Amino acid sequence: MLPANGRHYTRPRQPDTLPQRIDRRRIYVLPTRFGLFVAVLLGAMLLGALNYNNNPALLLALLLGATGIASAISAHLQLSGVQVDAVSADPVTAGHPLRLRISLSRRDARARRGLRIEHHNALAFAHLAHDDQTEVDLDVPTTQRGWLDLDRIRLSTTQPLGLVRAWTWVWPDTPLLVYAAPDTQAPALPEGGGDPLHTRVHPSGEELHQLRPYRAGDPPRSIAWKHSARRDALLVREYERPVGLDVQLDWRHLAPLPTEARIARLARWVDLAEREGRRYTLTLPGHPVLGPGSGNAHHHLCQRALAVLPHG
Repeated sequence: MLPANGRHYTRPRQPDTLPQRIDRRRIYVLPTRFGLFVAVLLGAMLLGALNYNNNPALLLALLLGATGIASAISAHLQLSGVQVDAVSADPVTAGHPLRLRISLSRRDARARRGLRIEHHNALAFAHLAHDDQTEVDLDVPTTQRGWLDLDRIRLSTTQPLGLVRAWTWVWPDTPLLVYAAPDTQAPALPEGGGDPLHTRVHPSGEELHQLRPYRAGDPPRSIAWKHSARRDALLVREYERPVGLDVQLDWRHLAPLPTEARIARLARWVDLAEREGRRYTLTLPGHPVLGPGSGNAHHHLCQRALAVLPHG
């Protein structure tokens, strides 16, 4: 792969709109190190055959040279006609690898084997032999929140003989979101407001609500051992705990903190409120008020709004 400064000059002017079919004009072919060694060996063999007027050796050298040319054509055909259908990824918090899903397909009957898909140091292999479509995963590192500037993806192959390498570049026009890293030292959620207090089931508390069968992952301290002995089955205690329905998460209430610290604090509180089943409202500068609400869609909207805030 080219160094970073060399890739800058070979990058296309605009990203590729998916799906993107790879045609013959986008494919480059060069010999591998093994291919160069074989070429030098064949050159020496050809010179020796001509010098000693050895017709069988000359014929063998020409046949092997033709095999190398056929290998180059075959490697070119391995990539020609492959289509990159989609590139997607679920959002992750900054600092965690982003699992990039790349969907590939073919539009003819030729099998494709040994396809290499690379993005910087991430590498995956794909085969399009029996299925017309396949999906590969690449782990892309993330360092900061916001929209990830996805670099070009390289598809290459050395099939069938390893004498040449054929490759092409795809620069997908796909926005990928990275959430803000939450503040792991954040205090508890602010007190809920708006509606009267309600109760919800919690593994700990003061007022016993019910006994239920044990589920994998329940803490041992919540097991009701006496009741379990009577029933010959593990039972777990659940308590009622009062909670406020609405939690107000307001940017202005964190004024003493710098910008990035505020974002990390609010990201943590959004996660906590969602985990506890609370409704929450997020108020950010220059952005419509989000909520009150809860659930995956509301959680994504809030984390997205925090991720795309200007860097402070």
